[in-house]
Amino acid sequence: MTNAVQPRDWGKSSPALGEQKFLAGPRNRFSELLRALRIFCECIKGFRALHFVPPCVTIFGSARFPESHPHYQLARRVAFGLSKAGFTIMTGGGPGIMEAGNRGAREAGGISVGCNIVLPHEQRPNAYIDRFVEFRYFFVRKLMLVKYSYAFVILPGGFGTMDELFEVATLVQTGKVKSFPIVLMGTEYWRPLIEFMRGTMSKEGTIDQDDIDRIILTDDVDAVVRQITTETRAALRPQHRPARLLGERKVAVRASALR
Repeated sequence: MTNAVQPRDWGKSSPALGEQKFLAGPRNRFSELLRALRIFCECIKGFRALHFVPPCVTIFGSARFPESHPHYQLARRVAFGLSKAGFTIMTGGGPGIMEAGNRGAREAGGISVGCNIVLPHEQRPNAYIDRFVEFRYFFVRKLMLVKYSYAFVILPGGFGTMDELFEVATLVQTGKVKSFPIVLMGTEYWRPLIEFMRGTMSKEGTIDQDDIDRIILTDDVDAVVRQITTETRAALRPQHRPARLLGERKVAVRASALR
């Protein structure tokens, strides 16, 4: 049987030996302590890299769309508009929608940030990033994206994009974050998902109608910029000052940004 699953193919596995050990279950206490310290150091790395970045809007979407695709151009336009409104644009730092978001920010004279994840197939950062930080663990990366973002704009994508969408939707649903706009752009792509939420999930009682109503579905760039600016104004916090003793430095802002 050619489709039979071999023992070596089963279970929680990864090409990276360290990740295999991490996901394989309990290990000796010393190994677990070292792993915890490694995760802590990765958190500190993210905090140091992003602490002085102005308020962010994160743009998610597939890495597979080329420059000629309408979704790419839509992401580029909304990033441009949000940058002009004073937001830093944060993405996963790769190609496709991520590149479009960083590119739109660069074209608007705003700040462009990439938070990449180490994968078996190396993903190079796109050419439109001002600050780039790379993570080994998905959960640390998602922590940084939520911690430093004031809104999410989500364009068409695959499993990773869905994961990020529902992660944030769960945080909003459970009250872990408030006044946090979630915007879906690429309405024809997302409409079947919204209909499934309304017609099946809400009907079965697994979510409330309010959970769906919090999600904004539109392709109107101006409306997105206006909505995010209005909803997040009260939540924006002043930036901290860098401490030279700790080797910290503020992110440079172009003269055309934050007008």
